Amino acid sequence: MEALRELQDVQAMLSFIGDRGISSGDASSDRFLASFLLFMARSRSTEMGPAKRMDLIAECLPKLSAGILQEAQTRFAGEESGGDKDAEGIRSAALSSVENVEEEFAVIGLDAMRRANSTVEDFVRSYFMFHGMDANNPGTVFRFLPILYFTESYIYQLDNINEIISNQSSRVSSKEVKLSSQWKVSRLMELFETDPFRPLCRVLEQHGLMTERISKELGFGVEYWALERHLCNSLTLKKNILCQDVMRAIHLKSFDYRILSFLLYKLRGQEVNESHMEFLSVSEFLVEVADDLFDYEDDIVGNNFNILRMLTRVYGAAVAPSILAKCIADAEERYETLLKKLDPDLATNYQKRCEDATKEGGRTFGPSLGTWNIPRVISDEESFRRNILKTKEAVNSS
Repeated sequence: MEALRELQDVQAMLSFIGDRGISSGDASSDRFLASFLLFMARSRSTEMGPAKRMDLIAECLPKLSAGILQEAQTRFAGEESGGDKDAEGIRSAALSSVENVEEEFAVIGLDAMRRANSTVEDFVRSYFMFHGMDANNPGTVFRFLPILYFTESYIYQLDNINEIISNQSSRVSSKEVKLSSQWKVSRLMELFETDPFRPLCRVLEQHGLMTERISKELGFGVEYWALERHLCNSLTLKKNILCQDVMRAIHLKSFDYRILSFLLYKLRGQEVNESHMEFLSVSEFLVEVADDLFDYEDDIVGNNFNILRMLTRVYGAAVAPSILAKCIADAEERYETLLKKLDPDLATNYQKRCEDATKEGGRTFGPSLGTWNIPRVISDEESFRRNILKTKEAVNSS
């Protein structure tokens, strides 16, 4: 508990120095500075107030050198250095659901679980049938639910962090942005540069569930988030983007469903059915496109990845819809070919489930209904976003 309290104090001090604009911009340097300021703040000497302490530091600092510090470490660190290593080992504990992920243990927050809920429900109802499992049998569902729910919640927790980075990184270069915001983005980016799935992998390894296919899909997840940040940031800054990056991102987007599928195969001790996975990958692509079309305006307001937004930047407002329509037609043709290779009962049940899911989501179009509705392209996103936000403000103030 003492180590956790110390970690909480360090994290609070990191926020403090970020808010005061004295962050160095380097994570390691900021942690050292936070620890030093905590030491200074905790000093209870009645003879030396804050001003006198600072005067003493300023007077002695020129007399110190790296050599003196190294000599002091060698002479006095002793066995206590192990405690420093322990503190460093838990420095990333997940004290909130969006800013930190602990290095040794996979920790998830309630918000991430809530967001994961609909995905896990859809997975059970849409994918269990491909494993010969009855989604309406509570015993079957709850037998595998803990690890599936935990994994999806962990993924959503990282997705929360990625959204924060995406929403803030495009504004960090502005002089009007506080240093604390720049520091926050820098700190969160550290997570994605140092194997964000490592705690989850450890959990799966401990339960004998880690496979090469799961590891590969986790890597695809990190790749998708990086592409999402790059593409959304490029749109905001009016930079060019590549069609190949857009198509790569939309195909990677359902990586979490594939992870859950591979987990279920492993949990049941079954070999992966490659024909099922191939069919589902095409279905996932069509579902992601349908979701993007349905959420098109919301994604503009939130600056989220959306295939129509991206293709509009690549090809222009006049051409993008026809390019997207061609992608949909090609995928539907492949979908129909692979659907015919499925067991007839499985194909019928899956088609029925897709129709139900589409209607439950409030859509009147999509792959399962055989019709598509590509919305009118919004060329001036900034103006549209500004008008929407003004309308919301007016409604909230009335």
